[in-house]
Amino acid sequence: MTFQPLLRLGPVRRFTRNLLRPVDLLGRPLLLKYTRDPAEAREEIRGHARLSRHYRVPALHAHLRVPGGHLLTYERLPGGTDQGLLLDLLNADEPSSDLRSYMDELTAAYREVILTTAWPTEPTHVVRKLYWDRAAPGGRLDTYYAGKDFLVADDLIDIPVSRLGTYTLNINGCRHHLDWAASLRWLRAHFATAEPVWAALTQGDPTDVNLAHPLAWFDYDTAGMNSIPGEFANFLWYASALGGWLAPTYNPAAFADHPATFDHVPANTPEIRRAEVDHTTSTIHIDYTPRVSAPRRTAVTAYWNQLVQPIADRLWPGEDLANLLRPYLSMRILGVYNLADLALENRLVLLARLAEAMSPAFDPSTYFCPLESRCQAP
Repeated sequence: MTFQPLLRLGPVRRFTRNLLRPVDLLGRPLLLKYTRDPAEAREEIRGHARLSRHYRVPALHAHLRVPGGHLLTYERLPGGTDQGLLLDLLNADEPSSDLRSYMDELTAAYREVILTTAWPTEPTHVVRKLYWDRAAPGGRLDTYYAGKDFLVADDLIDIPVSRLGTYTLNINGCRHHLDWAASLRWLRAHFATAEPVWAALTQGDPTDVNLAHPLAWFDYDTAGMNSIPGEFANFLWYASALGGWLAPTYNPAAFADHPATFDHVPANTPEIRRAEVDHTTSTIHIDYTPRVSAPRRTAVTAYWNQLVQPIADRLWPGEDLANLLRPYLSMRILGVYNLADLALENRLVLLARLAEAMSPAFDPSTYFCPLESRCQAP
């Protein structure tokens, strides 16, 4: 007879401020989540209840207060090393049939729920954590940037970001302009307005580590009525930049169970080819090669064609998607990592990407899957 332990504990994993631990209790697979912030725990519990009526989510078996925070006990879905997440389908050299089928299922589920629950909603009634709160006084924009200055790229472009507006940016052959202070003011003002936004019931933070394979949704503290353009910008930016490049670079512990992620970071890391200043013409030259791996391009393209475009055609016929997505994309670029803390090459690329997003020529249909070629005309 083989003895089965009553309790088996797996390794503790850290995700931002939360701790996760797989547990087998009497042969039952569970996932314990320890959350320090009581308000975040309450939002997680409420968000799970909201989402469970429309999306597949693991069962929440129990939640209780413990010293220093809250402990939530979830059903643990099948998974393992490099298994169980959308991330694992993206960690490949080429897109698979499983990835294509997954994106079909994901976008179909979102189309149905978004079109069923979409409604113009006052900003006070949408989930505010990722956008409105970060732009509000005392939020991340203030914490990261208020009253502070830093160089565009130490030793490469020794110009403070506060003076960017006095230079022309020539990025991959295209002329751009980025006024740092004005951009921050514009973002704060945009998310301070009371104008209703189109919102729908979503998980709110649709990253490739929050989406299970087979399809299910994890992490619920941002679940509820979320801005639809914000939902789109979040997935598109994470799939094309954060998930394959910046997140594993700056938060490697989150990928301990998915080590194949690190093998594919080079395929998703932009390469700077030129970074210099011509002071005689007040021009900063930045040439970089964008890189998005083939599986991530496939996921982004499917998401755009099968979800973003059909929803936009229904909710915003004839409107410019660039204007709808720009503030949310800009906030994702500026409000996840403090640019001043990043390695100079990464900071330089993100400033270039911000300038491209703020440009009147911003085209989101190609921005998230950029061609590795130069702009042909300013």
